Amino acid sequence: MIIVMQIGATEEQIQLVAETIRARGCEPLILPGQDRTAIGVPASLNNDQRLSLEAVLSAMDGVSKVTQTSHPYKLASREFHRTDSVVQVKNVVIGGGEFVVMGGPCSVESYEQFSLAAKIVKDSGATILRGGAFKPRTSPYSFQGLAEEGLKILKAVGDETGLVTISEVMSGDMVPLVSEYVDILQIGARSMQNFPLLIEAGKSGKPVFLKRGPAAQIDDFLLAAEYVLNQGNPHVILCERGIIPLDRTYTRNTLDLAAVPVLKEHTHLPVIVDPSHGTGVAKYVNPMAKAALVVGADGIMVEMHPDPKSALSDGSQALTPEQFTKMMTELRQLGEAIGRPLA
Repeated sequence: MIIVMQIGATEEQIQLVAETIRARGCEPLILPGQDRTAIGVPASLNNDQRLSLEAVLSAMDGVSKVTQTSHPYKLASREFHRTDSVVQVKNVVIGGGEFVVMGGPCSVESYEQFSLAAKIVKDSGATILRGGAFKPRTSPYSFQGLAEEGLKILKAVGDETGLVTISEVMSGDMVPLVSEYVDILQIGARSMQNFPLLIEAGKSGKPVFLKRGPAAQIDDFLLAAEYVLNQGNPHVILCERGIIPLDRTYTRNTLDLAAVPVLKEHTHLPVIVDPSHGTGVAKYVNPMAKAALVVGADGIMVEMHPDPKSALSDGSQALTPEQFTKMMTELRQLGEAIGRPLA
């Protein structure tokens, strides 16, 4: 159920609606909008309870309308929040109309490697620095990341460059540790339905960057986002990173760019595209990055390594510094041409 308050509704009226909902055994989620406030009731009610509560709320001062949502996800639905959500992290705005670029290596390998990568990212005009301190790998013998030492490097380099940082957190008990060092918590594709992790990430209050699972349908994806939103954390960013392909001969995944306009229609949350994981091949990253800009994504996340041939993980999909700079130049030109400037 969604309660849309009138423009100019007072704080007292909003709180009275919230108290009425609590009295029925539900916890309301209050989300201020640009010109009016919406209040969601995520808990399940039977039909009689919904109708009774709807009648009471509709008659209250300051309420514009009460509607029932038609999606299994409530808080992520555009029915609940009709205007696009914006996630601001320091001086970077995600979802505000400008195209945001996140760049950096798959893994933090050393201070020297990561510092050099950050300089390239910043000099090219990108605004968010990515890097993995904990790496979930298919093989237990592959490089697993530098753990907390990697997080310390991330924070140090982020502070030195002024770039916003993002890194993956793999379990609920690690959320406090990762939150201490990075600006945005990334939930990897393998963890999209790790519900205890989603809950803890939501409780942290930090911005959460949620990647779509390779076999996840759109509703599955948005229900995963619902777990974070249901903890009172509105700072959720969605990421399309490719789904299981019919043919792995040429690409690692199938980058589902059609998901971008679909998500834009059904949710208010910002949508980022990851063409690095989406293709798994460096030479395909630039064209798919430009395609993401054209179809309406709010930004991209791209892997770039100072020396991809020596990368300890995912070197085949990492751009060289020259390729990354070229991509940024072409994205900037394309953005200007279609009225979608880069942040």
